[in-house]
Amino acid sequence: MRAGADRCERNTDVPSAESKTAATTAGSGGVQSLERAFDLLERMADAGGEVGLSELSTSSGLPLPTIHRLMRTLVACGYVRQQPNRRYALGPRLIRLGESSARLLGTWARPYLARLVEETGETANMALLDGDEVVYVAQVPSRHSMRMFTEVGRRVLPHTTGVGKALLASTPPEEVRALLARTGMPAVTEKTITSPDGFLDALRQVHELGYAVDDNEQEMGVRCLAVPVPDSPAPAAISISGPAGRVTDEATQRIVPILKEVAVELSGALASTGSA
Repeated sequence: MRAGADRCERNTDVPSAESKTAATTAGSGGVQSLERAFDLLERMADAGGEVGLSELSTSSGLPLPTIHRLMRTLVACGYVRQQPNRRYALGPRLIRLGESSARLLGTWARPYLARLVEETGETANMALLDGDEVVYVAQVPSRHSMRMFTEVGRRVLPHTTGVGKALLASTPPEEVRALLARTGMPAVTEKTITSPDGFLDALRQVHELGYAVDDNEQEMGVRCLAVPVPDSPAPAAISISGPAGRVTDEATQRIVPILKEVAVELSGALASTGSA
């Protein structure tokens, strides 16, 4: 990794005193060039990971020379790579940052998941949307002898899970259809939703109710209740899962308010970790 850092340092333009002053964002104390670079990276991620300079200019409002200069530095650092077609794609050095961040996110979430276990008695999970897949980043198991284990790091397709529904509930239908076309909709159990229209109907219900249900769709005999984490820096959801005989409709009415309350508290905690 050191070689990449050295290359980054050699290719970064040395700003003049005037440009240093201009680079400081008034009111926030932030460095404008850094803010712009991270904004471009996020816009690239929103666009699927690969964009052209003109697309970035249109979406960001920045002039092409400014974007070209920032992208040149990001390429030199390994955070962006230029494709043979001259478009730009997110680079491999971001993988290490993302993996480390996901581990920390799981660590920060554990006390909140522990509270879910304490108040609901069921196994609590946290999951992120990573590309077209759901990845579990944290779990606190139930104390029951009969409990559900979802391995941290496990990846599943969104259409098979409650957390997948919670993560996609606010996504435009055309984007959901495109995702499902890429992943396919294989059945994991006899109750897995396997049609785009059926899944979109389920998402509309999630949007109306404010929570998602996985009713034997990922594993027979298991029910899961999930809610999104509002204003999360990356799409995130928390859930509880347990035997269908315990996670009944009656239990759902008791558990969902707890899930929503913990999601809001976790959202506040994640926001506070970014304050200086």
